[in-house]
Amino acid sequence: METITLGGGCFWCLDAVFSALKGVDQVCSGYAGGHVVSPTYHQICTGTTGHAEVVQVSFEPTVISLKEILTVFFVLHDPTTLNRQGGDIGTQYRSAIFYHSETQKPIVQMVMDEMKAIWSAPIVTAVSPLDLFYPAEDYHQHYYAQNPSQGYCQAVIAPKMVKLRKQFADYLG
Repeated sequence: METITLGGGCFWCLDAVFSALKGVDQVCSGYAGGHVVSPTYHQICTGTTGHAEVVQVSFEPTVISLKEILTVFFVLHDPTTLNRQGGDIGTQYRSAIFYHSETQKPIVQMVMDEMKAIWSAPIVTAVSPLDLFYPAEDYHQHYYAQNPSQGYCQAVIAPKMVKLRKQFADYLG
């Protein structure tokens, strides 16, 4: 197994997307990149902890590669908007990649370089080694799967899932 931690706006969206991919063993919503120990969702929402909403994705690299995981990541969120995704605004919604090993770093850079061709604005995704990851509260885990008819899920996540099925059908489990 290999693990990567990704921030691309609301973690509910990323959880839904990566949970649908074959080769992905586990997706855990949480917080990374901040300075407060064991932050809560309420603290994260203030934008003062420095954390990003992230998902930690554990996957089998013989089934789906890190490059494929990162390609899905860069296509299904907007890596060109600083500290926001759609209506979600704040540093907690920043685009970020927290790599887990030095061998992941050049792959991250390679994919970012490739993705520059599909975006008209510069990519602002922050890249850094993972320091600490804090799992989010239980009610955030697999939120879309448990609440598919909730308003945010219908308005924001469902269209991402449609895009995932159209553009990455071969990656679906």
